[in-house]
Amino acid sequence: MVSSTKSELIEVVTTTETRKDAEKIAELLVRGKMAACAQVSGPVKSLYWWEGRLESSEEWVCTAKTIRIKYEETEREIRRVHPYEVPQIIALPITGALEEYAAWIRDNTGS
Repeated sequence: MVSSTKSELIEVVTTTETRKDAEKIAELLVRGKMAACAQVSGPVKSLYWWEGRLESSEEWVCTAKTIRIKYEETEREIRRVHPYEVPQIIALPITGALEEYAAWIRDNTGS
């Protein structure tokens, strides 16, 4: 069963060209209490349309666990340091979580 308090949890995902950039974003979000934790994974192969051409590149993924109320601040901070002109910044709802883990996320994002 999903409680209303759990529904406020989100996962914010962005991708970068380098591991260093992904780690910089992860540290920024966690140190700034915008996220309780962040993982960096990769590399992954990305295919996408850019300026009318099909592009392919190797990217690193930064995934941060936070709460919905922190999304705007999180997005703003990622954009501030992100090297891409139009970075992927998406938020996905966490529809279920161990209650103790959900509480830990809320406690560590200042809520």
